[in-house]
Amino acid sequence: MRNRLYLFLFCLLGFAATAQIDSTDVDIDSLEVDAVGVVTDTVEVKGPNVITNTSSLKLLYEKLYLLEQQKAGKINIVHIGDSHIQADLMTNVIRKKLQERFGNAGAGFSFPHQLAKTNGSYITRYKSNASWHSRRVIYPVEPGTNVGLSGIALDTRENFVVELNVRDSAYRFNTLKVITPGNKQEFDLATSSKTIVLESTVPKKITHKIKNGEVLGGIADKYNISITQLKKANGLKNDRIRAGKTLKIPTKELQKREVTRSEFIPLDLQADGKSHFYHSNDALSKIYLLPNRDFKEYDLSGLVLENDAPGVIYHSIGVNGAKASDYNKYPLFFEQLPALNPDLVIISLGTNETFDKMAAPDFIVQLNKFIASVKAVSPDACVLVMTPPPSLFRRKYVNTFAASYAKEIQVQESTVNYASWDLFSEMGGLYGVPRNAARGLMSTDRVHYSKDGYEKQGRLFSEAFFKGYDNFKTNRE
Repeated sequence: MRNRLYLFLFCLLGFAATAQIDSTDVDIDSLEVDAVGVVTDTVEVKGPNVITNTSSLKLLYEKLYLLEQQKAGKINIVHIGDSHIQADLMTNVIRKKLQERFGNAGAGFSFPHQLAKTNGSYITRYKSNASWHSRRVIYPVEPGTNVGLSGIALDTRENFVVELNVRDSAYRFNTLKVITPGNKQEFDLATSSKTIVLESTVPKKITHKIKNGEVLGGIADKYNISITQLKKANGLKNDRIRAGKTLKIPTKELQKREVTRSEFIPLDLQADGKSHFYHSNDALSKIYLLPNRDFKEYDLSGLVLENDAPGVIYHSIGVNGAKASDYNKYPLFFEQLPALNPDLVIISLGTNETFDKMAAPDFIVQLNKFIASVKAVSPDACVLVMTPPPSLFRRKYVNTFAASYAKEIQVQESTVNYASWDLFSEMGGLYGVPRNAARGLMSTDRVHYSKDGYEKQGRLFSEAFFKGYDNFKTNRE
């Protein structure tokens, strides 16, 4: 009797363990972890690391094959996503891996994230002497604000200079494209034969015209300074002042340094239907954007950096907090996508939807709308969807929504005609977060990954990409 009881308990425990593996059946509030994010489950889930439905990538593979054989031409890959993409950590690894094999044709899309007061790619650095207004795609549509290809509107009405400086010498450029709403030439380009300092400031100049009846004490009080300071700034030996004269007011306030156009060498811009661009025979690492005086308002959607070599251009576009539905509400984003001439569009979205606890069917509706908009403007572009990576809710609860999104993305790939890569499984699946954290691959929020974590994702994707392409080549030949 006792043996039968042990057998019954053993089977019951085995059934319970099996049930937990199916992510669609797990109650997210039932799998609490401890304070440092360690789940009791210890069985690591690892996928085969392959891209599925690669038949949808045949056109891309053919172009890559010709590029390899002829050593000529350019392949444009556009990777669009959320905060996992904005910092360009994973994507920069993929960029370099693909360019090592197929050739480096340029850094691709670039945006002045520093001017929008947010994080961006290490490859480029932007400086300006003016203040810029920004608005991310995550916010409701605001009339007059143009959220375009960068997913972040950036505009100003001030007189400005913007310096673009390439920090990675591998991405010096011969061609620079400027993308604006309506393809208006709102910006001029220039170089300089001297060193231009944009971030330095000078003391703010304040003057006061003396009125009848005013005395030094009253003027000093008005500007919150002492009489001694006021007298010293104006070389006064006594307290006598005269109406109509002007006093210098000492201040610790600073103001931006104005830069004149005479300090720059203007460049001739050309135009096509998608952008205004400049080409140089010599590779450049620095260039300046100036206001076109025919305009009073200036909107910058982004820049594109290319060189004259054949190879891959890997464009990275990400916005912190973005969801597919956010991009979908801004038509300008899709209208400007053809400026990048995409041969492949990679989509990395879904994490932010999981934190809204959006049901998988609703996420798929928004994802498919996004894909349809991409194909409408770039019908020859192949599409690849990455599943969202594993994460935790409030650092405690398993994110089963990410699991269900990953499953649905793969279920419909043939029907919607895109390829997919299961990042969710490759990073450990439903219980992957604590293991990733223990290996130093996670951020403390248990949603984002560390630099090492994102770079690992980039290596894994590159490996899967090469597998798919090499398999194509084997069967082709």
